[in-house]
Parts: sequence; C-alpha cells; structure tokens
Amino acid sequence: MAVRDDVHEMFPSGKQSDKEQSYGCFYTRTTGIWQSVWLERAPRERLLGVRFFPDAERGTVAMEVTAQTEGEFRAEISYKGRPVGVCGGRLTYRGTFSAALSEKHLWGLGEGRLYRVRLQFGEDTVYSYFGLRDARYEGRTFLLNGKPVFQRLVLDQGYYPEGVYTPRSVADFCRDIELAQGLGFNGARLHQKVFDPKFLCLCDLYGYMVWGEYPSWGTRMRDLAALGAFLGEWREAVERDFNHPCIVTWCPLNEMWNDFQDARWLRDVRFVDAVYAFTKALDPSRPCVDTSGGLHGHKTDIADFHCYDGFAKLRQRMDAAAAGAPDFEKMYLPGEGIGYGGEPMNLSEFGGIRFGDADGWGYESEKGEEAFVARYEKTVALLLGYEPLSGFCYTQLYDVEQEQNGLFRYDRSPKLSEEGMRRIRAANLAAAACENRREGENI
Repeated sequence: MAVRDDVHEMFPSGKQSDKEQSYGCFYTRTTGIWQSVWLERAPRERLLGVRFFPDAERGTVAMEVTAQTEGEFRAEISYKGRPVGVCGGRLTYRGTFSAALSEKHLWGLGEGRLYRVRLQFGEDTVYSYFGLRDARYEGRTFLLNGKPVFQRLVLDQGYYPEGVYTPRSVADFCRDIELAQGLGFNGARLHQKVFDPKFLCLCDLYGYMVWGEYPSWGTRMRDLAALGAFLGEWREAVERDFNHPCIVTWCPLNEMWNDFQDARWLRDVRFVDAVYAFTKALDPSRPCVDTSGGLHGHKTDIADFHCYDGFAKLRQRMDAAAAGAPDFEKMYLPGEGIGYGGEPMNLSEFGGIRFGDADGWGYESEKGEEAFVARYEKTVALLLGYEPLSGFCYTQLYDVEQEQNGLFRYDRSPKLSEEGMRRIRAANLAAAACENRREGENI
C-alpha cells in the first residue's frame, strides 16, 4: 500500500506549505494519519447512519435513519439519565421517525444541553446524541432559538506545537475552547481544516458555536475537473458532522479568486455556484457562505467579507456596508453580474495584529499591549454598533508557527496581562446593536 500526498498538484491542501519550510500564513505539511482510527465489529444487518432534525419550538426531534437491510428500529431518548422520548417501527433501508420530548432543554451559548439517544436495529446498538436548538437568519439578523445573537467568533486553525494537526490529548481541545470563551468569544471559525470530531463533540458540550470549513486552498478553482475530488471529500465532511449542534454555518471555500501558482488564472464562478448548491442539497437546514472573504458567486446565504485594513478604512467600508453597498476588496468580480443582494453580512476575518516583542509575521503591528488593547476595544465597539452586521471573526486565537498575530502564543501561554485580557473580554461582551432588536422586528 502507498499513499501520495502532493500539495503541488492543485489538490485541496489548506494551510500546508507548498515549500519545504513554513512561510507567511502557510505552515508545516501534515502527512499520514492525524486523527484516531479504529476497527469495530458490526453485525451484518446494521444501521448505516442517522440524521437528527430537532424542532426547538415544538420540543420534538425527527430522525432520518438508514440501514443495511430491513428490520425493526427503536430509538430511546434520555436527558441526564431520565427517559424523555421514544420512537420506532419497521425500517426498510431508509425511513424517518419522530419523537415528542417530555422535557424541553435548549442547546445554548455556554450551555450545551445534550439529549442522549440509544438506537437499536436488530442486533446492532448505536449510541448518539443531539442538541435541541434552532439556528437561522431572520432578515439580516442571526437568531439562536429565536433570539438575536451576534456571532463573536475567533479564528481557530487547529495547529499544535508538538503534533501540527494533532494535539497531545483531548485536554488541548478543551483548553482552546476555554481560552476563547474566557475572552468573551461565543464561537470560532474553524479555519482551512476539517476538525477532529472529538473537538466538535466538546464544542457541542461547551455550547460553543462554530463554522464548519474545508481546507480549500490549493484547489484548482479555474478548472471544473477539480470539482470531483473537492465535492467527494466535502460530502464526507458535511455528512460526518451533520448532527453537531455547534455547527451553525457551512463554509466550503475561503478567499478564492485566482490560481495560487499563476495569479493570471481567475476562478470559474461555476465552481463556486456548484459547491454552494451541493452543500445546500446535503444540508438545507444550515446557512452556507459560498466563499468566505473572496468573490461571491451567484448565490450565498451570507454576504461575508475580510478586512485587514486600518481602523479608518474599516470604518469607511463598514459605513458603506451598513448603507447596503458593501465594497470590500475582492467581494464581487466585475463583469459577472453579481452584487450584493441584501443577504446577512458577516466580517469573517479582521485583526491579525502582531504586538509586543513578537518578531514573526502579521497583517499589521502595534508597539505594545496598551496600544493593541486600545485598538481592539475601539474596533470591536465600532463593529458591534452596526445593526446590519450579524457577526465578526477575529484573527486569531493563538500564534501558528511564524504567524505571530494570536491573542495567545503557539504554546497557548498568554501574551496579555490579566488586565489586558479583562479588557478584551469586556469589549467582546458589550451588547451589539442587532441584539437590541425588538421582538418580531427585521433588520
């Protein structure tokens, strides 16, 4: 058996460097197995999959179940050990079953209330869980369980000093979530990597929202022939992670506008359109941003943009966006007949500031902690004040190798004093304009 891993052939490679060494925002290449692998005995007549469709308003859950053959199916639902629901019946390959829940416990921010499920099909027994929550947009406002919530996200790239893509233990996953929540972030944009399912399970448990992303960098987006490899892997990621309540947005593409190896080759908009349509066919229940921070296609659920400009330029661009005319760099390609269509807006990357004694790479720099924190407070206060903005994502939670623009160092040790971290947290937790929306009012 042989495995070929070549980042030079325009296959999806994410942030893995195409050189022997890391540089800029490209890091050490990862080869081999980097997530847990195991063998598990399963009976011949067995379950193949289940998708949960919770209804937070009605307090019910539907289950779309697939099996190897025909037989009797039964699902028993519990909450903290107490039986709260049951459903089942005759199953022939595929079927949908619904259960009313006798106790209603909503999955929420910082409160990952999870229902346990025991699935039985013949001799096959499977244990799973789901969260009872509703995540959607109403107008340009993001609603979680019917209430306006500003997405205060931080960029998490899933890199670790001792294992690159792989942490030493699950405790490292817990630490990253706790570091982010401790600074007032209510979620993360999981960037250019399909994260370990163990991490997603912890996000479910912690009540921590995430955007599910794919390592799209390196894809030959000018060539529709590259769609095959991309969609095959992206399908596996969406189907694997469908049941995680923490995932509130799918983000298959990032900053795609031209070919990495030859910038004269622009992306083919049909590539972007096909990926969006495919994602919505796989999961119509979640919002999907077709491409984050670069040249939207003809259809997206979120008009998002990136901005690493200084404060004055950011304010100028945000004022235009609030007026319904966003003009962020490389947001739409002239000549394709694509422009802003009134979708919810999200600033899904900003910041990237190197400060203090760090001598690595960053988008911008500040001389010291006081200057950095003051700039952070000023910028976040500006962003929280725009009613049409549904959320932001700060770059980034921790340094990655030579990219020294994290709020923590690569080993997760703090860069800021306790007072500096308190001020960052206070800035993040300030009320957003969209969260003051009155009941039933659209923005």
